[in-house]
Amino acid sequence: MHLLEISDLITVTDPRTGERLPVRRDDVIRRLRESGDRRAARIVARLPAGPDDVLDPLAVDRLMIGVHTEMQRLSEELRVDERLVHVIGPLFEAIREIAGRRGRFRLVDIGCGLGYLIRRLAATGALGPGVELIGVDLDAALVAEADRLARAEGLDCRFVHGNAFDLPEVATVYVSTGVLHHFRGPALGEFFEAQADSPALAFCHFDIAATGLAPVGAWMFHRARMRHPLGRHDGVVSARRAHSDETLLRAASVPGIRPLLYEPRSLANPFCTTLRPILGVRPELEEPLRRALGRDSRRLVGAERLSPGRPAGPGLPGAAGTGASTGASLGSAR
Repeated sequence: MHLLEISDLITVTDPRTGERLPVRRDDVIRRLRESGDRRAARIVARLPAGPDDVLDPLAVDRLMIGVHTEMQRLSEELRVDERLVHVIGPLFEAIREIAGRRGRFRLVDIGCGLGYLIRRLAATGALGPGVELIGVDLDAALVAEADRLARAEGLDCRFVHGNAFDLPEVATVYVSTGVLHHFRGPALGEFFEAQADSPALAFCHFDIAATGLAPVGAWMFHRARMRHPLGRHDGVVSARRAHSDETLLRAASVPGIRPLLYEPRSLANPFCTTLRPILGVRPELEEPLRRALGRDSRRLVGAERLSPGRPAGPGLPGAAGTGASTGASLGSAR
């Protein structure tokens, strides 16, 4: 059975042009029923549509902004920004070391949604001076709201509607939170290849840890904090679609990149682990990064340190959920 998230199906954007594409409600309902998810089909059936059965784009935008606002509250409670800074702070220390502490750097958040991470980094100045902060998403409504919030908060950051890999500016580091599980099958490897082919020095992507407790924890958190059934549904499905450590390391093993997991399953407490990052660094960055992390560098693990023979988990070809077509793309995932 393929696991589909409603949000991937009700907003579809052309990744080349950024154009919003019409979505027929019956088509979404059919796909969800075919995947065996009748509950999700009932949720979509209640969404407003026009006489041509095309989902009302304004209603969908309002819904997605509402859901992402609730997701931001979850991120605040889980202190996602602090956990990311714990890793990318030393990463930028390492970059400054090899760059001779000169120049201006650029962090690009892929699939930024309402821009919570970028706005928090701008508000706290946690990465130090000389780091330009850019959030990118293919959902124009989310980008517009992120920009409105940043201006209201007087923050020095910006948000772009489009594909993160088509920006005219060169990224130093790509980051994301909750994006990787949207990429299925070959698309996951292509996502990492696009970053390796760019001039970027590193990436750091946080996503749900594929533990047996993740779906249970997701159900509890989303049941308590998400008001709309769509948010509750997608939160649990996201946890069930999480990629295994082996899948992520294999997909991120692209030329010119050293892939590293920070706190993989073998080192983490499954009762406490919700999100964990996979990093990719240019080879010359690994040792400076380990020095910057200090004792925490022991939590960085490459493929050679994972236990051999462990089951592959959900994300490899042939596993549950692999190959599902989603609305996620290189510039936007929710």
